[in-house]
Amino acid sequence: MSLLNLPLSADLDRLGEQMHDLARAQRSFQALLEAVVSISGELELPTVLRRIVRTAMELVGARYGAMGILDDTGEQLAEFVPLGLTPQEKAGLAGVEPPRGHGLLGHLIHHPRPLRVDNIAAHPDSAGLPPGHPPIRSLLGVAISVRGRVYGNLYLSDRKDGKPFDRHDEGVILALAGTAGVAIENARLYDQVRNSAERFQRLLLPQLLDLRPFEAGALYRPARTPGQLGGDWYDAVKLSDNSCTAVIGDVIGHDLEAAAAMSQTRSMLRALTFDGRIPPSAALTQLDRIMHLTGGQLTTACVARIDPVGRGWMLRWSSAGHPPPLVVLPDGATHYLEAEPGLPLRVDVTLPRPDHSRALPPGSTVILYTDGLVERRDQNLTQGMRALAALARHHAREPVDQLCRTLADHHPGDGLDDMAALILRTPGP
Repeated sequence: MSLLNLPLSADLDRLGEQMHDLARAQRSFQALLEAVVSISGELELPTVLRRIVRTAMELVGARYGAMGILDDTGEQLAEFVPLGLTPQEKAGLAGVEPPRGHGLLGHLIHHPRPLRVDNIAAHPDSAGLPPGHPPIRSLLGVAISVRGRVYGNLYLSDRKDGKPFDRHDEGVILALAGTAGVAIENARLYDQVRNSAERFQRLLLPQLLDLRPFEAGALYRPARTPGQLGGDWYDAVKLSDNSCTAVIGDVIGHDLEAAAAMSQTRSMLRALTFDGRIPPSAALTQLDRIMHLTGGQLTTACVARIDPVGRGWMLRWSSAGHPPPLVVLPDGATHYLEAEPGLPLRVDVTLPRPDHSRALPPGSTVILYTDGLVERRDQNLTQGMRALAALARHHAREPVDQLCRTLADHHPGDGLDDMAALILRTPGP
């Protein structure tokens, strides 16, 4: 080859730059694919928003990032999700109102096109930084749309290498914004489906009647999976002789049929226990016979009755394959009422169902619950029950309504199943 045919130095430089740009594009494309998979795997909206900001920062090497969510008017920011601030920088912004959409943020709201600014302070729309804000120089902002409407804006500030954001960065973040809109919409639909299912489920559950002199409280939490209607329920009725009947149950299944079966089963069992003259075992036996005739679904349940006896109380209960009641004594000691659990309903109506009894001193707390409160897929049920007993023991002196909130917020279950609990406390001495 003649020396005259060799590429000139300028050509070699351009070729090197093109190869560098190609390698950068390939790396960005791979990182973008991984980002899409990561973001799409989340369904909780707050987590999705933070994941989008964090991913954008990583894709372009930005020091700071934030998501601004528009209000219903689309004129200002209703929420602001910042990332990248150090603890010291967060402390410096303590007491500062979150941005509402002035200055450059407002520019992007009213002109939802990609915005790259090398020197924020020199931009004509810049309104400056609030007191305590760390110094930033450059900005890359893109709008995020959901169903054709601008949902919010993604902001990135200061590349870690000190260079300004370039056209390549803009293209990568624009591609991410398209995926982000889909992920946000999926998370919003997830919330809607989950909330609708929860509202429907709660409509099927009873409002506790006046059970005085007993303290009473109940909780229900749906499974984390959207659309999973549950079969968990509770009920309690005060009888004319000052005793109280309490029920907890769980229809097997997570669909509309399970929810409907739960409602029917709860209503039948309330009718059977309202009389108060039959023991808990007889109520379960009669319910089982009815379910065999009407085609009910497999169900676990526990029926308990608390009667005044002398200066104390007597708990009588019968179980149809349900987890044992937990008793918290006035001194904080906890005991599971381990006894013959019996078969679930709709298994074998011919087998007898035993009754059990336990004396309760004044001020005792009885906790009836479904297995979702204690169940984890990565451990056996006994561990979850021990954790529940420890939690109840630690909070034994709390009022019943507060104890319900504590169990709901700190339960040992993994949240993959719906959960219900009913708490009754006998009158004190």
